[in-house]
Formats: sequence, C-alpha cells, structure tokens
Amino acid sequence: MTRHIYALAGSLALTTLSIASAFGHAGLEPAQSPPGSYRAAITVPHGCDGQATNTLKVVLPEGFVNAKPMPKAGWTLTLDKGDYAKTYKLHGKDVSSGLKSVSWSGGDLGDDIYDEFIIKGSLDAEAGARLPFIVTQTCANGEVKWDEIASDGQDSHALKHPAPFVTIAEADGQNPHAGHGAMNMGAMKMGAATDGAATTIGDIAISSGWARAMLPGQPAGGGYLTISNKGTEADRLLSVSTPAAGKAEVHEMKMTNDVMTMRPVSGALEIPAGGAVELKPGGLHLMFMQVKTPFAEGATVPLTLEFEKAGKVDIVLPVKKAGGQ
Repeated sequence: MTRHIYALAGSLALTTLSIASAFGHAGLEPAQSPPGSYRAAITVPHGCDGQATNTLKVVLPEGFVNAKPMPKAGWTLTLDKGDYAKTYKLHGKDVSSGLKSVSWSGGDLGDDIYDEFIIKGSLDAEAGARLPFIVTQTCANGEVKWDEIASDGQDSHALKHPAPFVTIAEADGQNPHAGHGAMNMGAMKMGAATDGAATTIGDIAISSGWARAMLPGQPAGGGYLTISNKGTEADRLLSVSTPAAGKAEVHEMKMTNDVMTMRPVSGALEIPAGGAVELKPGGLHLMFMQVKTPFAEGATVPLTLEFEKAGKVDIVLPVKKAGGQ
C-alpha cells in the first residue's frame, strides 16, 4: 500500500474512544447512479455529539475505481492506495489498483455546521448492487464510525450507524453524471415544478422546480427552481419555508481555488428587474434541514416563498432521484 499526504498541518492528538451518536447519519449523494462516472458527495450534517469533527476518513468500496478526492481549504488530505480485488477496464485499459481510502484531517467542522466531502471516480458494478462508503468522524475525545451495512431487505434506517451507500441503476445509455465535475453540474436538466406551468405572483414567476430524493435517515436535502422577474423593479426573496423541514434556507455553492464551499446566502436574495435567478445543483440552491421524513422519489414537497414586493406564494416541488431527470 502506498500513502500520499498533501499539505502540511500540525499533528492531532486524537483518542479512539467510541462516543454515542446523537445526530443525523453521514450521507451520500447521489444515492443511485448507473455504471460510469460518479461524483460522490459525502454529507456530514453534524459533529460528534456537540464536538467539532477534526478528521473524516472514507474507506471506498470495491467497484469504485479511479477515485480522486477534492481538497478542502484548511484540511490535510491523505490518500491510501492499494490493489483492487479484481481488474477493471477503464478507457480500454486494465486497472488493478488505485485509491482505497481517503482522509481529510486538521479541520474544524462544528457540530452546528453542514459540509460535503467530494470524491470523483467511476462505478463498475452490476445493476442493483449497493456499494457502501465506510465513514469515520474523529473528534477531540473520540470517534463515530458509520460502518454498519444493511442486509438484503433490511432498512438501513433501523441501524444505529449505517454506512452510506450508492445503488447501481440500470445503464440506459446515458449517464447523467458522466463528464460532469463540480463546476458544471448546473448544466443537468431540471424537472418541472408542480404540473409544468410556471407559478406567478405579481411580476414574479417560479418554474422548473424539483427537490432531490434523500437516503433514509438523511436530515438534510436540496431543492432547485428558477425565479423570473418580469417587472421594471428588482424584488427580493426574503424567506423560504416548508412543513417538511424544521429549517429552509437559500445556500450558495461555489469553487474557490479548486475547493468547493457551501454557505447560507447572507440577507435576502435579489431578483433583478427583467432578469431571472436559477437555483441549481452546483450553485445557488435551497437547503432543507431538520427534515422530518426523508424525501422519497415520486413524493412532493410543499414550499412557501415570501418576496418583498410580490408577497407570499405556495408551490409544490416534485421529488426526483439525485441528478434530476
């Protein structure tokens, strides 16, 4: 096994005591994908029972090949490589070894902060297979491992520390993730809001809305839509709310020096006169937190938007699988 360490950081004195989990599960998005290019987003909704997460380690599953993690500012990236259990074909070449696990260390992910850790690679497994990503969060006084793997027919939500996993979908000749990196995921086609027609209030029109399907036990999810302003004056989106989540906000995801960051939008979101603002994967988007029941594909999410001039409007977001249509 070879080990590669990127960046320099002070050593961490970390204990290996197991501490109780009093927070949402580590997640993985998208939760379903056909074979081929795959961008795994390990979602970390909380720290360790009130403590900040200092190290996050992900053991990659067999069948996820040519993996490359995205660095994060302020964290030391450690890569462990080794041999695969079998040889895979990648771009016409045999591949028998690669990244086996990755660790981000030296950071300070507070218990009240949500973040994502990105690994891009290629899926090579039969349709229906579930590939688990074993996740370990290490904090100042202990660690929590998300390493329990549900058996066939078992609900992973019933497990105390379920490992997040991706389910391999049937190949349909078009992989919605192929060739898409962090910067161009917004180019994916988005589903229609409600029945396909735009919902209007005053000069504001809301269209192309959808919410991302979630894993069982996942406490946070995303939503996307387009807001158009046909008036001669700018308006501002003041708030978003839904009975399906304890909290809803507009968040911004952007690349800075090859590092993906996500933060709530400060203040109201301006909708320029005669213009439009698109909330989409990889950019501005809706973030639903403290979700009561994880969004399931085929369900709907009621949503209320409040604008400074146009007032309040209710819409319904259809829930679609990760990646939209």
